[in-house]
Amino acid sequence: MSILKGVGVALVTPFNEDLSVDFDSLTKLVEYNIENGTNYLVVLGTTAEAATLSDEEKKQVIEHIIKVNNKRLPLVLGIGGNNTLEVKKQIEEADLSAFEALLSVSPYYNKPNQEGLYQHYKALAATGKNIIMYNVPSRTGQNMEADTTIRLAKEFPNLFLIKEAAPNILQYFDILRKKPEGFSLVSGDDEFTLPVTLAGGDGVISVIGQGYPKEFSTMVQLAFEGKVKEAYEIHNKLVDITRLIFAEGNPCGIKVVLAEKGIIKNYLRLPLVQASEGLYAKIKAEMAKI
Repeated sequence: MSILKGVGVALVTPFNEDLSVDFDSLTKLVEYNIENGTNYLVVLGTTAEAATLSDEEKKQVIEHIIKVNNKRLPLVLGIGGNNTLEVKKQIEEADLSAFEALLSVSPYYNKPNQEGLYQHYKALAATGKNIIMYNVPSRTGQNMEADTTIRLAKEFPNLFLIKEAAPNILQYFDILRKKPEGFSLVSGDDEFTLPVTLAGGDGVISVIGQGYPKEFSTMVQLAFEGKVKEAYEIHNKLVDITRLIFAEGNPCGIKVVLAEKGIIKNYLRLPLVQASEGLYAKIKAEMAKI
């Protein structure tokens, strides 16, 4: 699955003022990323506000992105949740013919222990589908430790990749050090992308990358080529904007960036709200510097 290497972006879902899905802006967003070097697209990840979309809207978003993409970039589909049997059922019933893999977040709220996390992904692996595990303890409330990830990677080849977003970068390095051959790691934290890639990671599934696809994909490619100084020049240029877009939650910050670029309109569905005036001004000022 080396096709999923470089910069994948977790696409937002653009909305109109009436909060209906803005398919015209979604087209612009997909085209913008294809034209500027993004390597693959993640559809209906958590950044897409998927929890606020109806089943019919999810179907429409999937169909629209497949049509616009027209097989130009690999696609990944997000299917996750904290009801293991329901997630497994959704995976089994989904039409995955247009997708290279699934991205499935670890169970949130329930806070299972390490054995529970292992059993969750073991159940999903039984579907036979190619699955990217996603560890993001800041959102799920529970960290999947490196040893659990390695245990799953060794036992289930179709759990072939992890999007790792633990707050401790040493956990990334432990996985990279101990992982079996054929298993990959991508950063789930935009700011860790460069050091993790230089340490042997396969890039990132990014939020900021969809706003700055050319810069971010260039940075990762430079890392693959071992051009550390040049890569860090881009990294340092984007650190402040990366921190700002997460200051009041995701995706309110990246929607400001994309709105300022004229790609989408700045609307979110409750319980998320637009960035505060203060944060909006900071993001706009940082964009001007970049």
